[in-house]
Amino acid sequence: MTVSTRFLIVLDADSTLIEDEVIELLADAAGSRDLVADVTERAMRGELDFAESLRARVTTLAGLPTSVFDEVGRLIRPTPGVHELIAGVHAHGSAVAVVSGGFHELLDPLAASLGLDHWRANRLEVVDGHLTGRLRGPIIDAAAKAEALLDWAAREDIAISRTIAIGDGANDLKMMAVAGLSVAFNAKPRVKEEADLVIDVADLSAVLPLLGLRG
Repeated sequence: MTVSTRFLIVLDADSTLIEDEVIELLADAAGSRDLVADVTERAMRGELDFAESLRARVTTLAGLPTSVFDEVGRLIRPTPGVHELIAGVHAHGSAVAVVSGGFHELLDPLAASLGLDHWRANRLEVVDGHLTGRLRGPIIDAAAKAEALLDWAAREDIAISRTIAIGDGANDLKMMAVAGLSVAFNAKPRVKEEADLVIDVADLSAVLPLLGLRG
């Protein structure tokens, strides 16, 4: 299949690929859900710097054992239609990727089970089997999400005009701005205003008709 006919679909993870905010599920285990949920909401509305808000939320997870990853992983709910979207895109010979402000520790097994082509997320620091409340490595913020889309398009030899970015929060806006097509999915008002298209049904298979892959 030629470059001109293939697509690259890049999705946000929390509240897009999945119905949950993973950091809130982790915070449940740490007893900090209310604080974390409030900070997450403000960050997704663009009221707080994402990197600072992420560090603040991760701090509340200090002391959790790494067994929490398996516990939380069992709670994650893929968004309806995600399997149909991935199957439809792959049947076309195209690629599906996810870039997340969440964490590799939860995204890795999910991405493998869904058959994603690429994925990128933050990493939590662990010492002696427990979370330290810190991150390690570069933070996946809005700029990093845009860089991931451009990187994957180059790797797949897909024109930027054939890339589709799908997200719900302010942290997705830079990625959506560089994509050939931006889709707000169950999104915050600011994201809906800036996106090319808006999907307000919680069903990712609704993306397929936009690509001409399903009538």
